Formats: sequence, C-alpha cells, structure tokens
Amino acid sequence: MALILNIDTATNIGSVCLSKNGQVLQTLVNDQQQDHAATMTLFIQQLMQEHHITPAQLDAIAVSAGPGSYTGLRVGVATAKGLCYAWEKPLIAVSTLQQMTQGLLLQEKDTQALYVPMLDARRMEVYTAVYTAGLDEILAPQALILCPESYADQLADKQVYFFGNGSEKWAQLLGQNAHATFLPYTINAAHMVQLSEKAFEKRTFEDVAYFSPFYLKPFHSTMKK
Repeated sequence: MALILNIDTATNIGSVCLSKNGQVLQTLVNDQQQDHAATMTLFIQQLMQEHHITPAQLDAIAVSAGPGSYTGLRVGVATAKGLCYAWEKPLIAVSTLQQMTQGLLLQEKDTQALYVPMLDARRMEVYTAVYTAGLDEILAPQALILCPESYADQLADKQVYFFGNGSEKWAQLLGQNAHATFLPYTINAAHMVQLSEKAFEKRTFEDVAYFSPFYLKPFHSTMKK
C-alpha cells in the first residue's frame, strides 16, 4: 500500500500520475515531446500541491524506463532519479511495453488473447514483445525488423491484439489475417500504477546511482562531423 509518483516520457506523449494504494488519484498529460523536460517538473509540482502532498509523504517514484524515444527516456529517468536523490525515495522502473499492455488490458479484458505492444523505431523496425493477459512473456522485448513472417507462431492459433504507434506499418505489411486485431491505444502514466504498486509491494527497487533506461539498441547520433 503506497503513495507513488509515476512518470512517463518514453514517447511523444508525456504524463505524470499520482497513485495511492494502486488507485489513480490524478494524471496530467503533455503531448508535445519537445516540452517534456519543462512540463514534467511543473506537472509534479501541480499534482502535489493540489493533493496537499509533501515529498516526505511519497513512498516511491516510478518511471517508464523503456524502450522508447532516446530523448524522452533520458528526460523521464533523469527527472525520477533527481527526485529520488533529493527526496531520498526508492526508484521503481516499469517496462514501457508492459505498461502499454496493462493499459490495453484495462480496455479489453480478454484473458485468452495475446497482446503485442509496438513502438515505432523508424523504418520497418519496432520495439515489441508478446505477452499473455497475465503479462507472462511469450516473446521477450526486442527491436524487431518487421517482415511478412513476423509473429507467425503467435498468429497461427491465437487471437492477437496489436497496438501502439508502431502497429500501423505492421497492419499495412500483414494485410488481412483472421487472428490479428489492431486496436487504438494512447500511452499514459496511469497505466503504470498497478505495475509500480506491485513492484513496491515486492520491494523491487533500482539502484538510483547506476540505473539507466532500457534502450534495447545503442544510440547513434546523426550529427554531422
């Protein structure tokens, strides 16, 4: 049972959610990626003031830790780590792909289907994984270059839900498939709440000094020499 500040800047949509005992108290959202560094701290201040919460009352800070946008992940993790240092709070890392799946499960509640979050990684590549409704991994998180044979094993005999900002190009490549369903989804820090609460109960905390985002693939700068 905990009071947790949840921070998500893994994509172009950034959000902060305050949760208590696994329930959402309030969420603030920003859909302008270039403003994440400026808006996240303002959102945190606003949430805590509106709910009359002091840093001492928080039990932990959770961050959506990737995969996702390199810049976005750095902003979120740096913000979370800075607050953990200053306020002496434990840090919880939540997989962005699990967060997305948890969010879609709140919509669909289909316990028999497989869930495939997809984040655009440019060209025909996506950050993806495959989960059951219980968040068991069928396919581990990875950077996948899409081809017509992708997810063939899962699509052979299961209903599969594809969602996230990388799913549109997969829909175009896959075409019609009786077992594939493409669903709208908008990422939100509120979808972290059940995962961060569970991590807090298990005392699954990160080393604040050494923790870094789950990039899944190395960063390559396109800056001219």
